[in-house]
Amino acid sequence: METISFGRTGLKVSKLCFGTMTIGSSDWKPWVLDEPGAHPILKRCLDLGITFYDMANWYSLGESERIVTSMLTSMVPRDHLVLATKALYAMSDDPNDRGLSRKHLLSSVDASLHRMGTDYIDLFVIHGYDPSTPIEETMEALHDIVRSGKVRYLGASTMFAWQFEQMNHMARVHGWTPFVNMQCQYSLLYREEEREMLPYCCDQGIAVTGFSALARGWLSDSKRIRSQTDVYFNEFYGDDLDREIRAKVESMALEHDTTLAQVALAWVCSKKDICCPIIGASSTTQLEDNVNALQLELRQDEIATLDALYRPRDVINDHVTNPMPRLLERT
Repeated sequence: METISFGRTGLKVSKLCFGTMTIGSSDWKPWVLDEPGAHPILKRCLDLGITFYDMANWYSLGESERIVTSMLTSMVPRDHLVLATKALYAMSDDPNDRGLSRKHLLSSVDASLHRMGTDYIDLFVIHGYDPSTPIEETMEALHDIVRSGKVRYLGASTMFAWQFEQMNHMARVHGWTPFVNMQCQYSLLYREEEREMLPYCCDQGIAVTGFSALARGWLSDSKRIRSQTDVYFNEFYGDDLDREIRAKVESMALEHDTTLAQVALAWVCSKKDICCPIIGASSTTQLEDNVNALQLELRQDEIATLDALYRPRDVINDHVTNPMPRLLERT
C-alpha cells in the first residue's frame, strides 16, 4: 500500500487508516468482535500494508487498545506501526474520568500506555471539544505530554472549525505543541466539513483523517450486525436524498462491476483535502473490499455527478441538540 506524508509533518502513514472500534468486547456493543475474531483481520491489515491504526480509550472501555496493540506488536516491531488513540469520553462514573482537564488527560495517556504495552503513542487525539475546561489548561497539558516523550503528535476530532483554530491559536501564542491532525466525519452523505474545516486544514497543512466514509453502513451492505443494532444508523441517515445518493452509488458500482463500498471509498479518496480515510471491518472479506477501493479510479464526470447530488444537512456531532430538517428541493 502507498505510504504518504501526514500533512506537513515528517511522519509517513499508509494511505488507509484502520479504525479499531469494531474490535474489543461484544459486551460493550453487540457488533464488536471479541479477541479471537480480531486476529485474522489485523493480520490481513498488515499483509495489505496498513501501518496506521486508530484507537480510543473509550472503545470497549480500553479492551480495544489492549487487544489491537498486543496483536499487532506480536506480528511486527512496534516502530513499524503508527498508533493513534483518543481521550475525552467518560471511562467510569468518576466525574474526573472524562473531559479534557489536565488531570484526565495525564491519567488517560498513562492508562492507554499501560493497556497498549508501549512507552509512546504516535498520535494522541482529543475525541472532541470540552466546553467545561479552559483551552489554556487543555493545550498546556497536551504540550507537557508531548514534552514528556509519551506522545509524538497531537490531533483533534469532532468540533467546529472555529473551536479547532481557537485551540491551535492558543498553542501558537504560548509556543506549545499544535495539532497536526483533524479527524472528522466525511462521506457522500455527510460533507458539512467542506464549508470551513477542510479549507482551514488545507491552508494550515493539517492532515485530515475522515471517518465514517460509508456512513455507518448506509453506503455498503446494510445487513451487517452493526446496521441492525446501531441506534444512530437510521437517526442520522435515511431521508429521500440519502436514498437517491445510495441509488446512484449502486448504479456506478454495477457499471464498474464492483461494490457500493468501493465506489463510496473511491469518491472519498478522490478528495485531495482528505489525507487518509479511516476504514473499519468486521471480516477479512469486508477489509479486502475496502482496501480494493484504492484500485478504483472514478472518472471526473462520475465524481461530478456524485458531488452534485448533495444538499446541506444537520451537523452530526455531540454539539448539536436541536437539529433542523435540511432542504431537499433543488434550485
